[in-house]
Amino acid sequence: MQISRMIRRAVRAVVPPMIFLGIAGYFGWNATQGDHGMKAYQQQLLLLDQAKQSQQDAIAEQAAWRRRVNGLREQSLDTDTLDERARAMLNLADKNDIVVPYDRRDPLY
Repeated sequence: MQISRMIRRAVRAVVPPMIFLGIAGYFGWNATQGDHGMKAYQQQLLLLDQAKQSQQDAIAEQAAWRRRVNGLREQSLDTDTLDERARAMLNLADKNDIVVPYDRRDPLY
């Protein structure tokens, strides 16, 4: 009888703290490594920073395109400059233009 009583007393002294430590360890691990833990929170913050940077890049690109489109409006276009650029890009000349050939080794500017 004495041995069974000692075993019961030892089990009652050891099992509840072990259960408590197991539960505390489970919640502690989930608080750091789980789906909603600190590690996941840091990853979400990193994703948020990346999304904000992407948004700033998109806003900058949109502003650049808006400036370019506004430059094509009729009020801001200079027809002579437009004609000159179109001819230079297409490598064309008007029949009334005077063309002066030059050597490649003698740049104009």
